[in-house]
Amino acid sequence: MDILLPPSTTQPEVYIPVIAIRDGVVFPNTETVLTFGRHKSIIAVNEAVKSDKRVIFISQRHEAVTDPKASDLYSIGTLSIIDRTLKTNDEVNALVRGISRVKIEKYDDTGPFIRATFSMIPEIIEESPEVQALVRHLTNEFRRAVNIGKSVEFLNFMKLMSGANPSELADQIASTLELDTRKKQVLLETVDVKLRLQKIIDALAKEIKVLEIERNIASKTQKKFDKHMRETVLRERLKTIQKELGDGGADEEQEISELSAAIEEAGMPKKVKAKALKELKRLEQMQISSPEYSYIRTWLDTVIEMPWKKRSRGTLSLTKAEHILNEDHYGLKDVKERILEYLAVLKLKSQDKRRKETRKTPTILCFVGAPGVGKTSIGRSIAKAVGREFVKMSLGGIHDEAEIRGHRRTYVGAMPGRIIQGIRTAGTKNPVFMLDEIDKVGADFHGDPSSALLEALDPEQNNEFADHYLEVPFDLSEVMFITTANVLDTIPPALRDRLEIIPYSGYTEDEKFEIARRHLLKKVLEANGVTENRLEIPDAILRDVIKLYTREAGVRSLERQMGKVARKVAYKMAKGFTKKIRITPKMLDDFLGAPKYLPTLAEKKNEVGLATGLAWTPVGGDVLFIEVALMDGKGNVILTGQLGKVMQESARAALTYVKANATSLGISKSKLTKTDIHVHVPEGAVPKDGPSAGVTMTTAMISAFTNTPIKKDVAMTGEVTLRGKVLEIGGLKEKVIAAHRAGITHVIAPEANKKDMREIPEKVQKDITFHFASTVKDVLSWALAKKK
Repeated sequence: MDILLPPSTTQPEVYIPVIAIRDGVVFPNTETVLTFGRHKSIIAVNEAVKSDKRVIFISQRHEAVTDPKASDLYSIGTLSIIDRTLKTNDEVNALVRGISRVKIEKYDDTGPFIRATFSMIPEIIEESPEVQALVRHLTNEFRRAVNIGKSVEFLNFMKLMSGANPSELADQIASTLELDTRKKQVLLETVDVKLRLQKIIDALAKEIKVLEIERNIASKTQKKFDKHMRETVLRERLKTIQKELGDGGADEEQEISELSAAIEEAGMPKKVKAKALKELKRLEQMQISSPEYSYIRTWLDTVIEMPWKKRSRGTLSLTKAEHILNEDHYGLKDVKERILEYLAVLKLKSQDKRRKETRKTPTILCFVGAPGVGKTSIGRSIAKAVGREFVKMSLGGIHDEAEIRGHRRTYVGAMPGRIIQGIRTAGTKNPVFMLDEIDKVGADFHGDPSSALLEALDPEQNNEFADHYLEVPFDLSEVMFITTANVLDTIPPALRDRLEIIPYSGYTEDEKFEIARRHLLKKVLEANGVTENRLEIPDAILRDVIKLYTREAGVRSLERQMGKVARKVAYKMAKGFTKKIRITPKMLDDFLGAPKYLPTLAEKKNEVGLATGLAWTPVGGDVLFIEVALMDGKGNVILTGQLGKVMQESARAALTYVKANATSLGISKSKLTKTDIHVHVPEGAVPKDGPSAGVTMTTAMISAFTNTPIKKDVAMTGEVTLRGKVLEIGGLKEKVIAAHRAGITHVIAPEANKKDMREIPEKVQKDITFHFASTVKDVLSWALAKKK
């Protein structure tokens, strides 16, 4: 073989699956669908999918070998990625994407499938006018071959014509050539791109000659028949054959008749109905054996099954809706109020017969909050309250725009997008449609799914939502879309602008107790096969589980701990224990182990240089400790604890304030210049950022320099300016709830945040004394303990 192999790039000795290709070659820079039937190959595919999806495809030297060993394979193959698999009967179909040429270094065929280590083979790419000329000539010849009649997938043809580099162009065209395996292997092993282009041009030229001969033969034959006469004769012969065989003719006519009746009854808009009837006519004139027959039939079934005129007729009662929301969810007062307002607007619009498009939903709600606070479950309650079907679609991990808009029906295995599938499943055109985890949508080379959501979630334009598979508009304006997210930062601005944000804050300890007693206990007992007359969990034990074994904004961890207790009891019952079990503190310790958390996070005594701050996180509020230590030095500042840029700037601003006001604070300037300051925020593995720790850092520094303790039961939050002003911060509600959970009794917050007190739960306001500061001096007067 005429092969050029430059020095390979050595990889770490990692074994990955190797799959033998009986006939053909997988080229880099190409996508293809392969079918695997051999046992070894199926095991290798499954193993690759379980790990990192990487696999090496190597062609067999002789295709007659059914169980190839390492000696039966070539030494050069293609490192590939298995993007998707589909199991059918005893075979596995896989969408394979070639990555690069590799050389096998060491085979291992002792296991259930062949594995090998490999090294990468770099290509020799020459950038010269001659290479450019070869690329242009090859592109033109390939276009001519396609025009003559060469069979190529349209999408691949467009990729080849859209400016691929010489190496990619050569590999992609090589994969379409009608060559035997040996000749394709030669092209694979030719790493000099210029030489490879020349070989491909020669092979393509031979193929073009064959195509031209075939076209001439077909053209001469076609001229002998008149088009209309040919179709008439063939149709008559088909009917005669079906009649003689006794099948097909009557059934096909009945099937067409049933489809026509279904189209008439579906209630489609005029344009959609005209499109469906046109496709039905095409289907009637087409042979069942035609590949396009199944595409059109499946498309017609999908269009007919869409709920073009079917709606849920549930009556909207605000009293009933309020009762359902209160029955299914405890707390969440602000969220329930906003949902009831939303439903009230919906009811008034439906009653106003004078206005057009009264069925349109007023806006798109977006529930934002920590995991486990009830965002998804409240969507089901809304559907129950308004008497509509409920559809849930998880957007987490979606990277392909076609998941939202669907695939063109000309592709094999094409289907509608998830939104249309959800509407079809619901069977009505006005369901409650929940788009879960909208903040987890990602974008890659397949497109940006969030862009496809823009049209679906915009009440002004979703009355004609265009799905690629349907190819006809569908009205989504009556769908009640509800979205959920943990954070807002990752939602694109254009999409976020279409959403009305409803924030969920974390639950207080009392709210968690009520949720556990009213909802979780029954759910946990049913899930673990335990009845209420066999297990009793006293209220005091429930509170101990909340205090000592969970610390979260939601209740998922609480449900898991309760489930653990129920499973322990179920184990005893299964072994024959018949008496009712009442959980005691000792049993709780046996079932759940030692307590994971102390009852409070607050310090046990006043400390110098240790201040308690409050932080906001995507999963709720948290308590933050800031330590300051002084050392002999030159006035430098050391920051540790994985602090972000904003938090580092807050520390420098705090130190500048201390230095600028050293005299009034009672700190000698000589001490400032001869002392290094170390600011540390514990839990260094957790990234921290934000400006709201400014007052905490300032207080800790002043405490360290003046040797004045900070009160142990005081937590604080606020941004500090160089002039000592305390600025407004966000997330006060979540921070205060975290302080309450930690046993803090005094909270210092900016004066500008006084307006946010209405959002703080009454129980928290009763247990915590609030101090609102305008300046650092206000903070110090409440935070620093008097010296003895």
